[in-house]
Amino acid sequence: MIKNMIQHAKKHPGLIPQFFFMTLGISGATLYLIRLARGPHVTFWDKKNNPEPWNKLDPTYQYKFVAVNTDYKNLKKDRPDF
Repeated sequence: MIKNMIQHAKKHPGLIPQFFFMTLGISGATLYLIRLARGPHVTFWDKKNNPEPWNKLDPTYQYKFVAVNTDYKNLKKDRPDF
């Protein structure tokens, strides 16, 4: 198959970039699948001091990038304390 690709590339030099990007894409997809197959990647930055960082967020903390009509300072806390 590789010998056939080389023969086609010699006859039609415009196919060289296509072969390059096909090889690059197949290699990247294969490496990504190998990475996924190796197991779950769970990241815990600080288990001892802050095991659940989402519970320490203040309701006035603006964690969205764009807030069109929301004033975060006037929000009331609507969740229980754990």
